[in-house]
Amino acid sequence: MVTSEDIKYRLETALEAQVEVIDESHLHAGHEGAKSGGRHYRVKLKSARFNGLRTLARHRLVYDALAEWMKKEIHALAIDSTEDSTEGSTGN
Repeated sequence: MVTSEDIKYRLETALEAQVEVIDESHLHAGHEGAKSGGRHYRVKLKSARFNGLRTLARHRLVYDALAEWMKKEIHALAIDSTEDSTEGSTGN
């Protein structure tokens, strides 16, 4: 079974991102996806890899990183993604 920590580690590693993972499965008790064992998650990410990308492209990166788990372990995934505009700044 995939945990929130597994998802966090995978996204931090694959996307060099600051990641927060929230398990929202309890909000969907009785839902068809919950009955099959899939869980509902919300992820909040901030990454320089998102700089200059539109929302769809950002989401594709996230889904690619989690692809093997999207088949069964993750039933639903809400994604909040933002650019890391501080990456590479000199602070001047």
